[in-house]
Amino acid sequence: MIPSQMISSLVDERQIRRDEATVEVNSKWGDNKYVVGPILVLPYKKIVNATDKKNIVEVVERAYFLPKSLNIDGELKPQILARGIYSIINYNGDLKFDGEYSQPDLEGLGISPASVIWKDAFVFAYIPDPKGLKEDIAFNWDSHKAKMDPGASIAMNLGEDIPMEKEITYIGDNSQKTYNGVGVKVALDPAGAKDRNYKYSFNLNLNGSSELNFIPLGDTTNVKVRSDWQTPSFDGAFLPSEREVNDKGFSANWKILNFNRNFPSSWKEGASLNFFEPKFGVKLMMPVDEYQKTSRSIKYSILLISLTFLIFFFVEVIEKRRIHPIQYTLVGLALLLFFTLLLAISEHLSFNLAYLIASLATIAMITLYSKTIFKNLKLTLLQAGILAMIYAFIFTIIQLQDYSLLMGSLGLFIILAVVMYISRKIDWYGGEESEKGD
Repeated sequence: MIPSQMISSLVDERQIRRDEATVEVNSKWGDNKYVVGPILVLPYKKIVNATDKKNIVEVVERAYFLPKSLNIDGELKPQILARGIYSIINYNGDLKFDGEYSQPDLEGLGISPASVIWKDAFVFAYIPDPKGLKEDIAFNWDSHKAKMDPGASIAMNLGEDIPMEKEITYIGDNSQKTYNGVGVKVALDPAGAKDRNYKYSFNLNLNGSSELNFIPLGDTTNVKVRSDWQTPSFDGAFLPSEREVNDKGFSANWKILNFNRNFPSSWKEGASLNFFEPKFGVKLMMPVDEYQKTSRSIKYSILLISLTFLIFFFVEVIEKRRIHPIQYTLVGLALLLFFTLLLAISEHLSFNLAYLIASLATIAMITLYSKTIFKNLKLTLLQAGILAMIYAFIFTIIQLQDYSLLMGSLGLFIILAVVMYISRKIDWYGGEESEKGD
């Protein structure tokens, strides 16, 4: 059991190396896991320290407004990239955004329309890893079209863990962060009525890493995502209202209302919002995680070792054959080599094929060695059959997800019952009766 723990550490080490390779590939491909936007930013003048009419200090602050409706239609094209022996799943996403903005409600924020700098109004979108952008972003605002440019920023606390520290610039008392992204100036009607709406649309073509999440910024947010990837995992605060997964890929639709989130539709600079708590989206899962399955296999090493040693012990007791501790040790080491073989082969072949090769090699080696110990073909074949059943039992448990505990518990109960039945008539004291108490 001590070497089995060392092998378990080896599995963890290999998994860490795989994760490091994943981070390295993502840093070059594009590590976008979500897109935040669009957000309408409206600068306005604010008077502070006005002790008298001759000493007036004006500062420029910002008000932020979310769209009335946000519609996203996206297609994810998966890409399998390789770094050494490791395969990393990434994607290229083609996302289409459109919707409407209402006339900014300045009265609700206590802002005078006369203090607003209308010419500097702009729309902002936060993209965690801008180098993943593959095309220019053409932004349509009503009948006007302009290109979104890098260098735009907003200062607030969105409440999420930024994956790369270089994207954060702390300001003031460290309660606010500067989020860098893309932006474009837009034309607003200062005298627009409350029912005035502005239509917008833009496309994003970007590279991302394994998952894509969305933030329900609109009063009504509709998201449609499709891909030819067959093993998606829908995650986050909201599950799709409609989904379809088959051998051709998947499609999913979400509809989120502003009542379902925990932040308002407009706010002033200085507010701290938890934008990322209601995020939702999809992960492109690899069909097989060989490290997770190998780790689960090692957890059953005590079962494998104990039952094999128990067979040898029964041969000693029932058949009156002496088996040396060194022989027990060699068989135990052979059982442990199964896990290292499984780990090494599964990095190059499918896990199921690796399990078959490693188990057959181990069974063959132990069977041939047992033949020299038992000197009995029937006992040797019995040993091989029991080993094969143990490996098949462990493989079945590994493949199950929801029922692994149930099947494992029932299997162990049956095995223990069989062992108790076989050992019920064994004379453990060699014919001697205990005279304790006489």
